[in-house]
This record gives sequence, structure tokens and C-alpha cells, in this order.
Amino acid sequence: MKLSDIEERDLKKGQPEEIEGKARVDILDVLAEEGISIQDLADTALEMYVPHPGLETREKADALFKRELKYALSDPNLCLLIYSGVLLEREGKAGTLPNLSKSSYEKDLSFIIADEVLGTSIATYISGSKGAFEFVRYDKQKPGILASLGPFMDDVIGGLIGGVSSNMYSRGMAEFEKKD
Repeated sequence: MKLSDIEERDLKKGQPEEIEGKARVDILDVLAEEGISIQDLADTALEMYVPHPGLETREKADALFKRELKYALSDPNLCLLIYSGVLLEREGKAGTLPNLSKSSYEKDLSFIIADEVLGTSIATYISGSKGAFEFVRYDKQKPGILASLGPFMDDVIGGLIGGVSSNMYSRGMAEFEKKD
């Protein structure tokens, strides 16, 4: 049997196309509980800032990064990916991750790649391949808050910053070109 021969069934027929009701928890509040602010994210992103057309100054880059961050975090799927990293970090600190001891979690073993996969997934979700490459830049350098975060959160936040900063540069250049 070929995949094309399989009949698709819509088991989720009639679902709403938007989130119903207001969420009780905001991802920015969750990050704040972890000691991560919007300014921390922006400051970390701007440690690796390179002037571009449309982003000639750090002030412009800061404003555009925060705008892109707000837009990205309006997506519940992204917020759930970030939250999964928060929960993994919390469980790692408590020593309750499945099949991983607390001491192994604390050592951030190089063959445990779930954290890298999560960071790459977040960056790619936000900004495609450009975001993934930006994530690698931040993951290797560990600027700002990334240097002080745990094994999961450094990659989750690195992925978020990589994806958002990639969009910041792309949007800044696009807006610059519109003006010409």
C-alpha cells in the first residue's frame, strides 16, 4: 500500500480555528519566574549585534528585536515549545528527568542532544534555516544571560533569540529597502 492510497480522516472536524478564552498563564510570566526578562533577551541578542541597513544603531535594533519578540510570542505553539524547555529544566534541577540522573543533567553531557534539538526547533519554527544558523552563533558564544542558564534553558532561550534576531535583521533590511 502506498501512502497516497490511504484515505485521510478528519477526526478533528468542527474545531475552532482560534484559541478560546484567555490563557491564565503568559509565557513572559513563566520566563520571569525563571529570572529571564524581555530586557535580558534583548541585551543578550544585542551582544552579538552587527549594524545592517535598517538597523544602523543599537537603539533601532533593540526596538525591532522587542517588536519581533512580541510578535513571535503571540504564537501559542512557540510558547508551548519554550514551556517544554522550562519544564525540562525544572525536572533536571529536581533530578526527576526520565533516564537521566541529576549529576548527568548538571554536567550537560555532549551526547544528550535533546536540548540542542529543542533550541534548533524553536529557532527554525520562528525563522526557518536563517534562525537555525543564528541559534548556532548564540549557542557557541553563549553571550549575556545564556552563559548563566541551565542545560535546557540556554538552548531554548538561544533558539528564541536566534530566531527572533534573524527576523529582526530580515525585517530591518526589508523596511530599509521599502524606504528607498
